Parts: sequence; structure tokens; C-alpha cells
Amino acid sequence: MELLITYDVATTTPEGAQRLRRVAKLCEGFGMRVQKSVFEVVCGEADLVRLNDQLARIIDEEEDSIRVYRMNRGSFKAVATMGRARALPHDDALVL
Repeated sequence: MELLITYDVATTTPEGAQRLRRVAKLCEGFGMRVQKSVFEVVCGEADLVRLNDQLARIIDEEEDSIRVYRMNRGSFKAVATMGRARALPHDDALVL
């Protein structure tokens, strides 16, 4: 499945700044950053459950906001970009 994950983490305190780093690091492990607080993720159902669980353990539900949008398959290939943005190769082979 394809997901678009956006987040807004309150950073007015040192704890908030730490939560922001943890959310970003977690999302980097699942997908590709397309903007500062926006990630494109291609994953299976089990990964989505794990991602949601880990995000819920990090954020402060009174201060922070996370949105996970399920996209139609192929949405990332059809993205229109402007400026420095570029389409990312989600289906290409992963080279480590």
C-alpha cells in the first residue's frame, strides 16, 4: 500500500524537539522524506500496524498531530512536482 504521512510535533520544549527527531527518524525507516514533515511510504499491512504503534508511543496526543493518508496504488508514480521537488523511485531496486 502507499501512504502519505504528515506530522506536526510541538517543539516549544526540549521534550517536543526530541519527539520531533524520534518521529522523523522512525518515518525515515519506513519511507522517503519528500518535505520536512512529509513522507511517502510503500509498505504492507503488518508494517502499517507496527508504524502506527510506534508513532503512538512517541507523540504527545495533546500537543502533536500525525496524519496517515492511504493513497491509491500508483499515486506516487503519478505525482506532479514543481521547483526542487522530484518524483521518487519507490519501485526501483533498493541498493545498500
